Amino acid sequence: MRPPVAPAGWSRWLVPPAALSVHLSIGQAYAWSVFKPPLESALGLSGTQSALPFQLGIVMLGLSAAFGGTLVERNGPRWAMTVALVCFSSGFLLSSLGAATEQYWLIVFGYGFVGGIGLGIGYISPVSTLIKWFPDRPGMATGIAIMGFGGGALIASPWSAQMLESFGADNDGIAFAFLVHGLAYAVFMTLGVLLIRVPRTQAQQGARPRAQQGERTEEAVVSGPQVSAKQAIRTPQFWCLWVVLTMNVTAGIGILEKAAPMITDFFAGTSTPVSVSAAAGFVALLSAANMAGRIGWSSTSDLIGRKNIYRVYLGVGALMYLLIVLWGDSSKPLFVLCALVILSFYGGGFATIPAYLKDLFGTYQVGAIHGRLLTAWSTAGVLGPLIVNRVADSQESAGKDGASLYGLSLMIMIGLLVVGFVANELVRPVHARHHVVPAPRESADDIDTAAGDRKERA
Repeated sequence: MRPPVAPAGWSRWLVPPAALSVHLSIGQAYAWSVFKPPLESALGLSGTQSALPFQLGIVMLGLSAAFGGTLVERNGPRWAMTVALVCFSSGFLLSSLGAATEQYWLIVFGYGFVGGIGLGIGYISPVSTLIKWFPDRPGMATGIAIMGFGGGALIASPWSAQMLESFGADNDGIAFAFLVHGLAYAVFMTLGVLLIRVPRTQAQQGARPRAQQGERTEEAVVSGPQVSAKQAIRTPQFWCLWVVLTMNVTAGIGILEKAAPMITDFFAGTSTPVSVSAAAGFVALLSAANMAGRIGWSSTSDLIGRKNIYRVYLGVGALMYLLIVLWGDSSKPLFVLCALVILSFYGGGFATIPAYLKDLFGTYQVGAIHGRLLTAWSTAGVLGPLIVNRVADSQESAGKDGASLYGLSLMIMIGLLVVGFVANELVRPVHARHHVVPAPRESADDIDTAAGDRKERA
């Protein structure tokens, strides 16, 4: 499937809505905690078991992004969005069958494995295309798209809660909710598949385009250091950023995956307990912060720099966790505010990382490099929920309840953020020996990895 090339006069501002249609759909993953209590009740699962589909989905997201990154670069965004649509929707349909037949393994396989592939391919599908359209504002451009992934739960959380209330929280109700999700998201993602375009190359234009209102053009010639995906993973900068992303994501995803039961437990013994509907609203509020952080903090990084913004994510994030540990159970506003800030940093970290990669490695194969870096998300997707759920389960077995279920896990998150802060401080410009020589002119509609490797060896 050849990527569709934008005709003359095509507005680059039509590309972000195409990306959003995919990211808003696959962002449903962040609303998984709404399904955890019904699944635990209907199938007799523990908190750790009910987190398995989400964990596997995040693992597959990172792996499919890593292995599929080069294919996405080569085949273009429309091919990638189509693959994402098929896998993500099929995952829900398989999960629906699993819930209806009380076969939990089928939910894990459908939502986690098949749907997780759709998550990974869909997540990276528009990133390099947006950077090519917006070379002057890479942080803002990737933030717009990745904002949709963070904001998906803002729609999915109340929508899922309402369906479970209407259809019932038993096996049949869960199955019907999964079925509706799969069909509705297939329709919505189709809009992105039909709308997406890549910018025309210089050769297709026949002349260098003029800037639009003083901006650099979307077909800008590649300049500065360029590093291939194959060479990037051999640099210490790549692995420093891998650690940074792993630590930031682990710290955020642990709260996000357990958000609904966590706020319920924190205030269960107080005079103002949190209801099920209020907990679902809290999940939606976290999604809003996640979404706002992706566009707000990533756009800020265009002004203050990537390293500085990650200092904020990791340093201030650790402080927010400490406030929750010390006073979170005594003040509901403080708990909610700190959680919102943490989730805004979590989302901002995702949205800023493609621009950070572009700064260090250039635009040559930034999509493929981004895909490889997302293996950090796979690692964090296991670590975050595992730490929070295992600690909570063990503390409950020891007779503890309420906020004491989470104190140890939150202190672990503080330590992880400190590790990420140190890794960010170690990032330096990439040495010239890793650059592609000569620096290639970016092909907007096709990047041939084999040709790139030949240039690197030249």
